[in-house]
Amino acid sequence: MPLRSHRPLLGALLLAAVGIPAALTAQDDPALVARARGIHERVLTLDTHVDINPAFFRRDTVNYVTGVPRNQVDLPKMEAGGLDVAFLIVYVGQARTIDSASMAAAYDAAMEKFAAIHRLTDTLAPARVGLARTAAEARAIAASGRKVVFIGIENGFPVGTDLGRIKQFADLGGRYLSLAHNGHSQLSDSNTGERDGVWLHNGLSPLGRQAVTELNRHGVMIDISHPSKASMMQTIALTKAPIIASHSGVRALCNHSRNLDDEQLRAMGRNGGVVQLVAFSSYVKCGPTPDGSRPVATVQDFVDHIDYAVKLIGIDHVGISSDFDGGGGVEGWRNASETFNVTLELVRRDYTEAQIAKIWSGNLLRVLDEVQQVSARLQRQTR
Repeated sequence: MPLRSHRPLLGALLLAAVGIPAALTAQDDPALVARARGIHERVLTLDTHVDINPAFFRRDTVNYVTGVPRNQVDLPKMEAGGLDVAFLIVYVGQARTIDSASMAAAYDAAMEKFAAIHRLTDTLAPARVGLARTAAEARAIAASGRKVVFIGIENGFPVGTDLGRIKQFADLGGRYLSLAHNGHSQLSDSNTGERDGVWLHNGLSPLGRQAVTELNRHGVMIDISHPSKASMMQTIALTKAPIIASHSGVRALCNHSRNLDDEQLRAMGRNGGVVQLVAFSSYVKCGPTPDGSRPVATVQDFVDHIDYAVKLIGIDHVGISSDFDGGGGVEGWRNASETFNVTLELVRRDYTEAQIAKIWSGNLLRVLDEVQQVSARLQRQTR
């Protein structure tokens, strides 16, 4: 890929009061930092989980194009930090009651977020950002000097009981879907069942099993970051395509139900999928500290999760996510303008440029390609 034109990496290069760039330490070799900057410019950087507020996708307000001061991600911050690709998330929370009225409200909320993302790429800033539906489109948009948006769907609750909505969401650009969020859905149990040992389906529901088939058929990656372990393992047994964890950590390093244990990680590797390690402080570094306060995770702690997963299941199955504007962020990568710091830490740990390219985007885009190839095959078989 040709060298892309970024605005200066402001988040990484702003000078601190002591005169040292914020991304650096006094021990960093200037040659190493220069090499990291070059790598960061050349590789395609991709974050699989960025939450959105539709209010910031209108021309008549402070918005994603002009910059939203309280946001962790917007176009100016992506440009400043060299974050090339973001999955913007159609997220709808799980209602306590699963009934037709709550599912209809969830559908309406999801459609509002789809519309907001399309306004950004079609109307607000088509010269600065493009919507991608394939890996090839993402690379082409980035090569043109624009930022890239994909759409991810967090929670299958808006699907309701109409699996035809999976095709509708795919046609709107949805490229992954999680069958549950925090709370059991009509499709799947959630990891939150670990709190009280109460399960609704003991994994996937019968409708959820059908949803796996439909997601495969329509080329939508299945995301297992929020569903229960039983649901995740059943999904792997059913799916005909690789799956993803869009924003999860390593449970051996932080014992939280949102993180994946070694059995789950190995299953992801065998499936050919990818685990997008998440820079969410409380999933990176569990607490409390001896003094009772919540520990603050750093970029170094975050990359420890990357190291662990790479050693356990291989470089081809590991990626990066932030969960920005949804609670994510660690010291050193608090918003998109600080994205260079992650690349710098990978270079400090002797990852090669080829390996960094795989971790930042290559692995996820490979899975997307494979999922879409499976979809094409399945659709040929049903004609």
